[in-house]
Amino acid sequence: MWKHSLLILILLPMLMQAQRRLEIGHRAAEKVIAQQDKFITPEGKGLPAGKGTAIEGKLVFERRCSRCHGQKAEGADDAALAGGIGSLGKPKELRTVGSYWPHAPGIWDYVNRAMPFKDPGSLAPDQVYAVVAYILNLNGLWDETAELNAAELSKIQMPNKNGFIKDARPDVNRNR
Repeated sequence: MWKHSLLILILLPMLMQAQRRLEIGHRAAEKVIAQQDKFITPEGKGLPAGKGTAIEGKLVFERRCSRCHGQKAEGADDAALAGGIGSLGKPKELRTVGSYWPHAPGIWDYVNRAMPFKDPGSLAPDQVYAVVAYILNLNGLWDETAELNAAELSKIQMPNKNGFIKDARPDVNRNR
């Protein structure tokens, strides 16, 4: 037993020194924590106030999103956001917002938290609503002149809404 204690006493200073030398990570800014600490439910609870149209979203998308996703959200490989409706389960399936995502509020949440890729969280709520309206419009799920807001986004029925199986674990009450 005393050999283990001696070993710990010898190794502990070396481990502490290694941790200081590596300088791993950094303290998250309060703004980042506050942004990531918000939760949007599949039903839309937690969506903030704001609004936007697909016409407005096209302008934001062209400036902030098209570099990775293409002008019409056709993207490449995993970056495609439009098209593919009805392709799941087929030999050439395409998983996009329109073909794969089960809940429209989740699109808003993802765009808000993770996009644009090199500057996540930099879009204002109105810009996020507009970009989501544009993406939904490209998938034939939203009219380009209609105003998208929290109430309207929560009403949208995605084509793949029933494409996920219920999680059978008794302690989990969500789809997977």
